[in-house]
Amino acid sequence: MNGAAASPAGARSWPYVGPFAALMLILGLGGVLPGGATWGYPLRTIVSFGVLLWCSRGVVRLRPSRAIPSVLVGVAVFVIWIGPDLLWPGYHDHWMFRHALLGGGAGAPSPADRTALWFVLFRLGGSVLLVPVVEELFWRAWLMRWLIAHQFDQVPLGTYARQAFWITALLFASEHGAYWDVGLAAGIVYNWWMVRTKSLADCILAHAVTNASLAAYVLLAGQWQYWL
Repeated sequence: MNGAAASPAGARSWPYVGPFAALMLILGLGGVLPGGATWGYPLRTIVSFGVLLWCSRGVVRLRPSRAIPSVLVGVAVFVIWIGPDLLWPGYHDHWMFRHALLGGGAGAPSPADRTALWFVLFRLGGSVLLVPVVEELFWRAWLMRWLIAHQFDQVPLGTYARQAFWITALLFASEHGAYWDVGLAAGIVYNWWMVRTKSLADCILAHAVTNASLAAYVLLAGQWQYWL
């Protein structure tokens, strides 16, 4: 029996799950933390980055094999994300997106935070440099494989199984609250790109380009509702 097979399942999963768990835990505590969202986002960025450095360095790959196509995929997802609101103003104000179960769009930066350089830099760095790595490790490098076999590290990256593909896309959508619809579309595209490239680095790059494009749109056009 090899070392990977002999190690506990939790130990093998931790490099993929740990940073995401830290991100979600502190996000869930945002309502009780002093300063609320003002300090909550920087705190979860710092803690998640620390967990990522501590336990995930051995599994993160940052050398994409298809850099230009990955950039184009990232831009395409950005267009998908903002497209409905550009085509149909007020689209995401519909009750399907703004009811209490989905948070009603709560969580966007306050007017004071929008003018605080340190907060904007944390949001920018977190969304572009941290979140793509943490989420791609969890959703496409771990969950898509774990749903195929709990010995997930015996499943090659990008292995396609219909049930795993769609469950991952749906759960990814649920993470995005009022933007669950475009979140679902993004999840489908990122899942497809993982199946296509078999590359964690390419998915991280595509995701980072999407988030960088969205951050630029938020800052230049003042569309703060996208930074939930």
